[in-house]
Amino acid sequence: MTKLVSEVRRELTDRILPFWMGLRDDERGGYIGQVDFDLTRRPDAPKGCILNSRILWFFSEAYRTLGDSKLLEEAHHAYKMLCRMIDEEHGGVYWALNADGTVFDGTKHTYNQAFAIYALSAYSRASGKEEPLQQALSLFELVENRCFDGKGYLEAFTVDWQPAGNEKLGGGGLQAKRTMNTLLHVLEGYTGLFEASRSEKVREKLVFILNLWADQFYNPEKRRQEVFFDLDYHSLLDLHSFGHDIETSWLADHTLEVLGDEELTARIRPLLLSLADRTLEVAFTDHGFANEGEGDHVDTTRIWWVQAEALMGFLSAWQKTGEQRYFDAVNTQWEYIQNVLVDPRPGSEWYWCLTEGGTPMERPIVEPWKCPYHNGRMCLEVIRRLAKRGQKR
Repeated sequence: MTKLVSEVRRELTDRILPFWMGLRDDERGGYIGQVDFDLTRRPDAPKGCILNSRILWFFSEAYRTLGDSKLLEEAHHAYKMLCRMIDEEHGGVYWALNADGTVFDGTKHTYNQAFAIYALSAYSRASGKEEPLQQALSLFELVENRCFDGKGYLEAFTVDWQPAGNEKLGGGGLQAKRTMNTLLHVLEGYTGLFEASRSEKVREKLVFILNLWADQFYNPEKRRQEVFFDLDYHSLLDLHSFGHDIETSWLADHTLEVLGDEELTARIRPLLLSLADRTLEVAFTDHGFANEGEGDHVDTTRIWWVQAEALMGFLSAWQKTGEQRYFDAVNTQWEYIQNVLVDPRPGSEWYWCLTEGGTPMERPIVEPWKCPYHNGRMCLEVIRRLAKRGQKR
């Protein structure tokens, strides 16, 4: 494990961090919102809340892990932009701003609010400032008042919080009213908020979400999560999202560790381990981790975030079970990432996606969803979990 930690730290400090620091926009604020496949920068591209929130979270947590004051300065810079994304009139964060700071897309989505909560909570912990924590708590109250309907979370709203179509996360033509993806990141955002605030109200919601997930989202027969739902939690599509399953397997387990509720852990952890077990069986090979399966069709595209989450999910499963197969999968996945997914061109980072055979597909290196959150977080988690343990296998 010493070798893994050393290599992951080098990837973080020599490639991922410098790349994102180099996208800082000192003229208009925030960070450049798009870099094309050919590495052309688009400084006039809109700046999405998802991208900016994840950048703020990343630099905040990188500072907390590495202690480099330059990273805290980057977090300060990202925080200023996120504050501009808050709608002072109607509350909540916009979907995206234009590069000049005007509103590009005023959609209010539960997913966006969750990531803003996640980022603000991390920044508060990194900076020691109270204001971002209060902003995060205010967004929590807004989500509970505007998005929670007693049975779960509604998702898409207009700028003034009227119900809207869920094109952005609702499965395209399906227009799902509830999605696994949004619930997962509400859980994630609330977990970060609980770590920062220790609010009993936030704790209660985390317990509710985990039980809701087990009752409505987890499919015990197929050992997977369902993805898209109507209001009454009827699944709308026979879809197995391998990437989200392996991501959930460790993210939700982290929530269990934060809560420290033995009874809840006894109920939820076996289900999370079943996600890791099942995806190891059906999605993982020695040349990466498949994206998803719909019915009998498997999408074998190797997507950057799925590869990072696969390594993290297997690492978490190994730490919980001690099973060699998970440990072997961690090392195999890291070799794949290093040898194939990392873009070797100077001034780049990771490819967006590859074919199953390893050919890069011409997707942007940066865009509203392509961010340092998945691969950066993987690096930070490996360092945090293993560096101090000095494990050797």
